[in-house]
Amino acid sequence: MKRANWRTTLFYRWKPRIHFGIEYNPRVGEVRPLLFLIPVTETEKRPAVIFNISSDRIGTPEGTSFSVAVSKDIKKLTGLPVAPYVGVVYGTYDHRTRILAGMNITFTNKFSSLIQFDGVKVHPTLTYNFDKHHSLTFLMIRGYKPGVSYSFSF
Repeated sequence: MKRANWRTTLFYRWKPRIHFGIEYNPRVGEVRPLLFLIPVTETEKRPAVIFNISSDRIGTPEGTSFSVAVSKDIKKLTGLPVAPYVGVVYGTYDHRTRILAGMNITFTNKFSSLIQFDGVKVHPTLTYNFDKHHSLTFLMIRGYKPGVSYSFSF
């Protein structure tokens, strides 16, 4: 029987622009640092700049990724509730740099979708926010393998 590929993460939102934590991958006994930093916030004319350290791309058994991306909500410009992003990522699993891209689509205050391209595969998601503390995400890993993620924040 094939073992599930799950990871446990603990994130702390220290400041609105600085989040950090750890991630545990029991399949390989790996503990990795997590960091999400927004040194440049988005304005009406300027995109946000985001640095991220996390586990390597979805579906890899191990490794760390280091990325930088720019993101901009373009709803005022286009009338569409989308926020695309583009950036570069270096992954230690295969020791290479890739282009990453994606977009967040807000359907309602409860439903949103994040479509992620990690430089190799596309991973669409659909998230339901129960309230400001609980959310449930359905994802299609590599575009075909279903998964579920539950988030609780405090």
